[in-house]
Amino acid sequence: MTSLLHVLRVADDEKRAIGHFNVSDLVTLYGIVEAAREQNVPVVLGASEAERRFMGVSQLVAIVNSLRTREGPPIFLNADHTHSLASAVEAAKAGFDWVVCDFSSLPFERNARQTREAVRVLKSLRPEILVEGEIGDIGSGSQIHEDSPGPLRALTTADEAHRFVEETGVDTLAPAVGNMHGVLRSMLHTDAKKRLDVERIRAIKVRTGMLMTLHGASNTDDGDLRAAISAGMTVVHINTEVRLAWRRGIEESLAALKDEIAPYTLLAPAVEAVKRVTSARLALFSGGEPQALR
Repeated sequence: MTSLLHVLRVADDEKRAIGHFNVSDLVTLYGIVEAAREQNVPVVLGASEAERRFMGVSQLVAIVNSLRTREGPPIFLNADHTHSLASAVEAAKAGFDWVVCDFSSLPFERNARQTREAVRVLKSLRPEILVEGEIGDIGSGSQIHEDSPGPLRALTTADEAHRFVEETGVDTLAPAVGNMHGVLRSMLHTDAKKRLDVERIRAIKVRTGMLMTLHGASNTDDGDLRAAISAGMTVVHINTEVRLAWRRGIEESLAALKDEIAPYTLLAPAVEAVKRVTSARLALFSGGEPQALR
């Protein structure tokens, strides 16, 4: 299989982005993979620590390996938002292609120190594995947040990003540029969208030259996403949109099939709902026209 690093570099050169979608069960996993196969584009499947606990670390690797084919597009596996070295090592030993070492809640110096140590340990285990570091504040939780005002979040500066990259040796960088995990409740009933600081993205890219990841991109303005990719974002993370599609698909299935008890019948609409959302995002990230999300 083509290496993840090669796929990311090609996308970066071509001003495209690779879609990263989190999986929590087989419904989300199959819907995402089917969408990538239909569009014939690479895809990254992400699993946070909680998602890995639910699915099983080695079990998830085995399932993804079974879905990889010589004819189909590359499928990669990312240990998303990993908060301890032990959890990062577990994912690396199991066969994940990429690990997000997220110590961004710590002060800069501790974040850099622990990320640098994680890079050293993970690369000693598997030199080919990619390691991502994160700086700045993008919130937590791919969920629906109440609209209560919170404190101003710390965004990443180009100088901070450069220093972090130099001190840690990470392969990819996840900065805070206006992105936010989850969605606000008001966004579910209005046309309100999250907005990005595109000039900040451009400045960080120029200063560091790094492959960069946009976390928390669900319900972000389509124009901002296209501009962010042009400015230097190489990977875009979507999770909340997938979870919302999963829930709505199941709710519609239960409402329409009141007497059905076969799980594979009830869950099929949820697979299709996840597939539709993923397809729309993959098209946008690859340079296509925006598609309506449902």
